[in-house]
Amino acid sequence: NNPVYGIPNIMTADGPAGIRFTPELGVTTTAFPCATLLGCTWDPQITYEVGAAAALEAKENNIMVWLAPGVNIHRNPLCGRNFEYFSEDPLLAGKQAASLVRGVQSNRIAATPKHFALNNKETDRRHSDSRASERAIREIYLKQFEIIVKEARPWSIMSSYNIINGHRASENKDLLTGILREEWGFDGMVTTDWWTLGEHYKETAAGNDMKMATGFPDRLQEAMEKGALNREEMEKAAENILRLILRID
Repeated sequence: NNPVYGIPNIMTADGPAGIRFTPELGVTTTAFPCATLLGCTWDPQITYEVGAAAALEAKENNIMVWLAPGVNIHRNPLCGRNFEYFSEDPLLAGKQAASLVRGVQSNRIAATPKHFALNNKETDRRHSDSRASERAIREIYLKQFEIIVKEARPWSIMSSYNIINGHRASENKDLLTGILREEWGFDGMVTTDWWTLGEHYKETAAGNDMKMATGFPDRLQEAMEKGALNREEMEKAAENILRLILRID
């Protein structure tokens, strides 16, 4: 907590098949059907109800942000996290995930669609470079995120570890500001995935508001002193984080 400014802390928990805790805590939660199975239902109402129920369990355990749903495309059947993702079809993934987000946020808990974007392989994902044309990116790999943002207005989104056409996703201003905020109208908080290899000041300048699990304030200060980052960019990030906190019950 930051009592000087009256800012409470907020807790996150991973997903996606229910609120996840480490076994050492001794806390059990519902193991909801994984995203692929929910995608097979073709029923947005079911995913809405799963989201609403998961949000109640989050509240019960003092969790305010659920790091779900995972909505990347099933590009390769060997991807180790395909079970966390809905489908190989962006329309189906987008519609199902948008309903889940609405269900979660109906109980004033934040959902966090992830991993934005093109995180379609698990092996070496911090270093892999996802090469694709702009048409393929927009029509296949971004479309489900666009549907979620426009139909469900999520309060947060998680950027991805991977590189996209030579540019790390968490440092990509065209992606995080140009497309996400300016084109689609996203007004929530963008968080990195945990322990990303992105440079903190580049992520902040790109529109990535929160660096998890820890940030590097000394690097931000140094970047400001050298003119690589300005106060306005940091204030935008702080505003987006505070807006998220205010939205949560």
